[in-house]
Amino acid sequence: MYLTELRCSSCGRGHEPGRLHNLCEACGKPLLAGYDLAAAGAALTKSMLAQRRDAGLWRYRELLPVRDPASVVSLGEGDTPLLPAPRLGAQLGLDQLYVKDEALNPTGTFKARGMAVAVSMAKELGASALTVPSAGNAGGALAAYAARAGLPAHVFMPADSPRANVVECEQAGARVTLVAGLIDECGRQSAEHARATGGFDVSTLREPYRVEGKKTMGYELAEQFGWRLPDVIVYPTGGGTGLVGMWKAFGELAELGWIDPDRRPRMVSVQAAGCAPIVSAFHAGARVGAEVTEAATIAAGLRVPQAIGDFIMLAVLRRSGGTAVAVSDEAMLAAVRELDRLEGIFPAPEGAACVPAVRELAATGAIRPDELVVIFNTGSGLKYL
Repeated sequence: MYLTELRCSSCGRGHEPGRLHNLCEACGKPLLAGYDLAAAGAALTKSMLAQRRDAGLWRYRELLPVRDPASVVSLGEGDTPLLPAPRLGAQLGLDQLYVKDEALNPTGTFKARGMAVAVSMAKELGASALTVPSAGNAGGALAAYAARAGLPAHVFMPADSPRANVVECEQAGARVTLVAGLIDECGRQSAEHARATGGFDVSTLREPYRVEGKKTMGYELAEQFGWRLPDVIVYPTGGGTGLVGMWKAFGELAELGWIDPDRRPRMVSVQAAGCAPIVSAFHAGARVGAEVTEAATIAAGLRVPQAIGDFIMLAVLRRSGGTAVAVSDEAMLAAVRELDRLEGIFPAPEGAACVPAVRELAATGAIRPDELVVIFNTGSGLKYL
């Protein structure tokens, strides 16, 4: 509605937002959406949001890219609960610990947010078919939203992806190709398929609108805390769209004057010990991550050997004064049980990874006992049975 531009996150080149785009035409890096925030802020106020409680993430429609309301493809995504976790907090030595539980989204994960906006924009801009590489959950979300939009979808998944994800895609009518390789090989095949068939590839950060859906996690968090942001956000990071999106949201909210521009959270990236390119690059002082060979972890969403937006994530971690932590699969699985038994939240391994990360940071003093801390559970453990 107030979208004005697409700008490269690396070289800064502008791109016309009125047509389908993947990466920057000049340097091949991710494009990010820009808005007329002065106009959006004049049209949308904080008090207006309180009257839109049944609209999910589309409550923030003035700050999202869809121009025509008829293009919106929705299954009720967004408005996920922010749950206090006092018993877990006591175990970790924290007085103010919360869980933002994204498992309550349609398709059971935060991927629904990104695909809702990406599919809506693909529909608005005339895409005839959609394709995506996925560790599992993004594929399930694309399949559902493409079905809702009446568009064919093709999902490329590693052959060892959780069976629930394969079934989820097939039942929604998507074509599934199981690939002998990891997400990078799936990405190569998805891109080839899009070129050969004229479909549109909605890979992580390889089109500009999934991040717009994910940024609404940041909007919701600010609103749920009364427009005060937490001290620390702990987030499981694979492709990193959510991390990038939330930081973008905080910048937009600051420009709107809705939050204190000088008080933003320290962002913490959590990865699996068997696939931790962001953690390694952060602690090495590198600008980009090196590709991980033989990446291995039970958390399918964290098995991303090299993310195209790694330089954006690393910049966010450093600008926020945050850090990056790797945890073992054994610690993740123990944390699944711990979070469920203490708080009744059955997390995906990706979300559970945040628990041992917080334990480590609290033990070393990197997180103080009185700080307000939010961990993100990005999906339901039911998908990993």
